[in-house]
Amino acid sequence: MKPSVASKLASLVSRAKELDALLSDPDVTANLDNYRRLSKEHADIAPVVRRYGDYLAAESDVAAAEDMAKDPQMREFAEAEIRDGRARIEEIGADIQKMLLPTDPNDDKNLFLEIRAGTGGDESALFAGDLFRMYARFAERSRWQVEIVSESPGDAGGYKEVIARIVGQGAYSRMKFESGGHRVQRVPATETQGRIHTSAATVAVMPEADDASGVEINPSEVRVDTYRSSGAGGQHVNKTDSAVRLTHLPTGIVVECQDGRSQHKNREQAWRVLAARIRDKQVREQAAKEASERKSLIGSGDRSDRIRTYNFPQGRVTDHRINLTLYKIDAIMDGDLSELTGALMAEHQAELLASLAESP
Repeated sequence: MKPSVASKLASLVSRAKELDALLSDPDVTANLDNYRRLSKEHADIAPVVRRYGDYLAAESDVAAAEDMAKDPQMREFAEAEIRDGRARIEEIGADIQKMLLPTDPNDDKNLFLEIRAGTGGDESALFAGDLFRMYARFAERSRWQVEIVSESPGDAGGYKEVIARIVGQGAYSRMKFESGGHRVQRVPATETQGRIHTSAATVAVMPEADDASGVEINPSEVRVDTYRSSGAGGQHVNKTDSAVRLTHLPTGIVVECQDGRSQHKNREQAWRVLAARIRDKQVREQAAKEASERKSLIGSGDRSDRIRTYNFPQGRVTDHRINLTLYKIDAIMDGDLSELTGALMAEHQAELLASLAESP
C-alpha cells in the first residue's frame, strides 16, 4: 500500500474514534444539525475504516504464516496460507482504493435536462424529440419523475428545444455523462429516394442548484419579461401573461418557462433553471482552467463534443468516448440505457483510480 494511502487511512481511523466519542456524549443531541452532520460523517467513513481493519488483519495473517514457513514441517501449509493471504490483501486494497475515490457532491441531486435541435432542420427536431422520449423512458424505468419546464415544438414534430426537470434518487449520477453532441444517421420519413441523412442535437445535463451550491444571483442583473404562453392550453393562454423569460445580463443566459399555467410557478421554475445554468457554466469554466494532461473525456461535458452516434440502418449505437458499440438501437431508444450509463460510470471510476495511482 502506498504511504500516502496508508497515511490517509490512519487519519480516518483516528477521526472515526473521535466521532465515536462525540456521538456517545449524551449532550450531542442538543444541537440536532450538528448531530446529523456528525452522524453522516461517521456513516461515510465507517465502511472504509472497517475494510482497513480487514486489510491489517490480512497483513498480520500473512506475517504469521511467513514465520510458520520457517518450520520445515509446516512450510507447505504456510505457503498456501501466504498465497491466500496475499490475494486477500490485494482484493481488500482494491476495495479500499475505490472507497477512497472522491465523490461528486452533485450525484444525489435532481437535474435539469436540456435538448436542442442542431443541424438537420426538421429531422434534427424529430431526433431531439426521440432523445427526449428516450430519456423520459429511462427515467420511468428508474422510477424518477419528469417535469417539462419549457418546450419549443418543431415545425414537423419533435422539439426545437425542450427543458425538463428530472427528480429521483441518483438521477444526476447516472445521467451526468449524457452532456454533449448526439448524432443520428437514418432515412427520414420525408425522404423519397431512401437516402440516409445525418443530423444532430445537443444535450445538457445540469444538477439542480440548491441554496448551498454557491450560486448567487443579483436580482438587479436579471431582466424579467412576461408574455403569453404559446402552444396547447385552450383559451387560458390567450388571456394571461403567464410565461416568464429571465435574461441574466452578465452572462447573457436566457431562460424561458411557459409550461405552468400560473406566472408564479413559471417564474419559480425559471429561476431554478437559471441558477443551474449559471452553476454549470462556472463548473465547466473551472474544469477548463484545471484541465491537466489526463483530461477526463467522459466527464468534460463539452457541448461541442460529439459523444454518440445512433445509426438506424445498422441498428447500432456507438459511444465515441469509450469506443462502445451496442447493436440494440430499438431498446436504447426505448430507454434501456443501463448498459451505456454503467459503462460510462465504470470508465470514469477507472480514470479516477488511475489518477489516484499516479498521485504521490
